[in-house]
Amino acid sequence: MTITQLRYIIAVDNHRHFARAAEACFVTQPTLSMQIQKLEEELDILIFDRSKQPIVPTPLGLKILDQARKVLQEAAILEHMSKQIKGTFQGELRLAVIPTVAPSLLPRFLVEFNKAYPKIKLFVEEMKTSDMIEALRKDRIDVGIAATPLEEKGVVEKPLYHEPFVAFVPSYHRMAKDKFLLASEINPEELLLLNEGHCFRNSVLSLCNSINLNSEGIHMESGHFDTLVKLADKGMGMTLLPYLTGIDLNDRYKSYVKPIAEPTPTRQVSLIYSRAQLKLEWIEALGETIKKHLPKKVLQQPEHVVSPL
Repeated sequence: MTITQLRYIIAVDNHRHFARAAEACFVTQPTLSMQIQKLEEELDILIFDRSKQPIVPTPLGLKILDQARKVLQEAAILEHMSKQIKGTFQGELRLAVIPTVAPSLLPRFLVEFNKAYPKIKLFVEEMKTSDMIEALRKDRIDVGIAATPLEEKGVVEKPLYHEPFVAFVPSYHRMAKDKFLLASEINPEELLLLNEGHCFRNSVLSLCNSINLNSEGIHMESGHFDTLVKLADKGMGMTLLPYLTGIDLNDRYKSYVKPIAEPTPTRQVSLIYSRAQLKLEWIEALGETIKKHLPKKVLQQPEHVVSPL
């Protein structure tokens, strides 16, 4: 039995597919399959039921996988202890970022983080919050960036910044000449939203509920802020955006962005990670690098944080 074999069975459990697991482990599928078969022969049990699609662990396989995760965690502790003793920031850091944060945040810090910590190999993936929580629990990622509070058991939330909502109000709109909007003035029949599954959508609906607005009038949904902005510009309504997305728009679109009067609805964006996470120094370094490249406005404490749930 080897650490490599244990990593392979965990990969198959995570992906429920031999080819995808092999790709994730950077080996050929025959190599991965052969090593798993050797492990099964050594233990004299079947870890996976290959007759089902997707592949699922057998009842005994589930117990083996649980122990394998514990062994790999202990091995990671030894490896990390060695690096701490040497005082080096060297190794892999797996980061997941929610789609409504990634486009506006990643370009602000990735290059600088790589320059400051060239020996940390940073793997970045966009991931919805629900998938991120599962990935943390299964140790597929080390840290995530998500809207909080989530109040998930065993998950630490470390706030990075607080991002106000802004309104995108095109020139044709009845409120186009207003310098700012009141939350109570937002008409849900004119509001363009992200698709279900995006936490920013949940936050907007939470805001609508808090001011007694009925979401039944929402008639257009998309998976991207860019699409919502372009549709609004073409006469289909207005939309709400996170502050960083608003300031990243081109000059013409930026002229349509209006603040919402205080108490301004705001989302909290945090680093989230497992309580058992070992790479806390690296995560701390990541957080500090991010904060150095954010505008002061989002580093202020807000009056009103909107729930992402």
